[in-house]
Amino acid sequence: MIQVGLMGGTFDPIHLGHLLAAESAREACGLDEVWFIPAATPPLKDHAPRATAEERLEMVYRGIDFQPHFRAMALELERGGTSYTIDTVQALREAYPGREFSFILGADRVNDLKDWHRIEELAELISFIAVERPGATMDTSQLPAAVRERVKRCEMPLIDISSTDIRTRREDGRSIRFLVPDKVYQFIRRNELYGS
Repeated sequence: MIQVGLMGGTFDPIHLGHLLAAESAREACGLDEVWFIPAATPPLKDHAPRATAEERLEMVYRGIDFQPHFRAMALELERGGTSYTIDTVQALREAYPGREFSFILGADRVNDLKDWHRIEELAELISFIAVERPGATMDTSQLPAAVRERVKRCEMPLIDISSTDIRTRREDGRSIRFLVPDKVYQFIRRNELYGS
């Protein structure tokens, strides 16, 4: 069975923290591949992505093109609407038999799993890989037991980078070099994304 880790999110923009989390999970959990799936409309975010769907997908392609175990998937962008992980996983299981899927997320996001759409049904289909993030606390006590037992913890070097900080830095005219892959940096500058 091929082991595939899924990374969802807006990737607005993708940054080195995403790549480090993916590689840490791939290595620690024996994943064959990690698939990056930009969300069309994330259900638990209170703001729309700043870059277009096409720009965010292009940045993912550019950000991962050097790593043969990483792959970009446009599934949620093509489907449109609210991006529920259960719908994505069901579609992937149907389209890609012979693969076992795990969802990679920051340890701080594990606390939100209880709010995910049809979470107990989702936990029957996949496991969750929680990667450590600076200052994040993971509390699984509020999760349903069926979900809690499907969460695996994964250590990664602590690096405090966020898409929000990157966008703020651009708005303030500060450098984002070395926070994103160089091809993403060049794309953001060339397309004048996120401010100055």
